[in-house]
Amino acid sequence: MDMQKSAPSSSSLLPVVKIALLCAGAAIVLAMVNEWLWVLPLGIFVACYLAAPFFPQAGFFLPVISRGCTGGTMVALTFDDGPDPAATPRILELLEKNKAKATFFVIGKKAQGHPDLMREIIARGHDVGNHSYCHDVLLMLRSRQTIASEIRMAQEAISAFGIRPLVFRPPAGITNPKLGGILKQQGLHCVTFSCRGFDAGNRRFEGLAERILKKVRPDDIILLHDCMPHGDASVDMWLQEIEALLAGLAEKNLAPVPLEQLIGRPVCSRLAEKAS
Repeated sequence: MDMQKSAPSSSSLLPVVKIALLCAGAAIVLAMVNEWLWVLPLGIFVACYLAAPFFPQAGFFLPVISRGCTGGTMVALTFDDGPDPAATPRILELLEKNKAKATFFVIGKKAQGHPDLMREIIARGHDVGNHSYCHDVLLMLRSRQTIASEIRMAQEAISAFGIRPLVFRPPAGITNPKLGGILKQQGLHCVTFSCRGFDAGNRRFEGLAERILKKVRPDDIILLHDCMPHGDASVDMWLQEIEALLAGLAEKNLAPVPLEQLIGRPVCSRLAEKAS
């Protein structure tokens, strides 16, 4: 199995470059036919440029890992937006019960606010990724300096627990042209997802298991959230959905494995000195 295929090569042309070249060539040809036709490929490029940030698997602006390539019947579970004192301890218990490992893409500010939960995630053998410091959903509209600072501050907050993330997941999976260079400077790879239940950060988790199980495929990176459900919903109701998801994956003979096993590269590294 060639697992390295899951990691896009930085040496290959990115989609944004390919489309720009194609549109430029088309504009030159069309301009020879009619002086106004060159506007059409320009419009196509602008439309792609504006839409691309909202397609987490596209890797339009930078190399993105959105699924594995093991060829086996495996998936990876990933949880965003924690740690959360109401949800995270319960999901850790459920994962332990089902002998499943996950990757937690944590928010730096929450990691600092809930140190015991961070230590528990790590002690139970789960991996940790960088999900920015404040989880600003408009982060990719900010300046390069702000984006870099958000990622760096989250790295520092997580590293205080003796573990250094090697992967970053942008808030809401949205990317921009600046992100690739920033991640390269900080030694991070962008990891998004290929299967989600559109739970809106546990605002809409009813039927979550069914939605995911209808479309999940081998080598999928599944997006979930370990944050307190909104409204009248309870953590117990949310856990029932996750338990149903795990049972459904077993029925489909899809084994949850660590993300690093699915994508063929480390997700985080252990530091020599751990925080007390």
